Amino acid sequence: MTPAEVLTDSIGRVVESVEAVLDGLTDAQLVERPRPDANTIAWLIWHLTRVQDDHVADVAGTEQVYTAQGYAERLALPFDPREHGYGFTSDQVAQVKAPAGLLLDYYRATHERTLAYLAGLSGDDLDRVVDDRWDPPVTLGVRLVSVVNDCTQHVGQAAYLRGLLV
Repeated sequence: MTPAEVLTDSIGRVVESVEAVLDGLTDAQLVERPRPDANTIAWLIWHLTRVQDDHVADVAGTEQVYTAQGYAERLALPFDPREHGYGFTSDQVAQVKAPAGLLLDYYRATHERTLAYLAGLSGDDLDRVVDDRWDPPVTLGVRLVSVVNDCTQHVGQAAYLRGLLV
């Protein structure tokens, strides 16, 4: 198995989990908070998708799916299209409202873009430095593993919330 195949399998597990979490949820369930400042399922899915979209587009040198395919307009959230939710306040989290189908469409489009990018990678590509603001500098392999880790954590949180609500 190549490193690209491992990453492809890993991110494939995320899309399966996103689909399972969103399946059959109402708009009200998507924004329900078990505690006043808790994240919502809508925010968690939007955020994990935004992070994946942002990070993969950056390393691939492409426009994000969010803007390129019109998801910023369709979701019509009150944030700059460059926002991905990192550091959001409780009030900002509460503003993320979207139907499950649209959130899933955006994730699937981002997932497809990610798979297309991963398909062209070799093992040597993973050693390329993509962010030298850190010490040590971040390689492509580290960035992609970070994306998988972030997505896995957030979809797991969303699944937990779903279990509380359904």
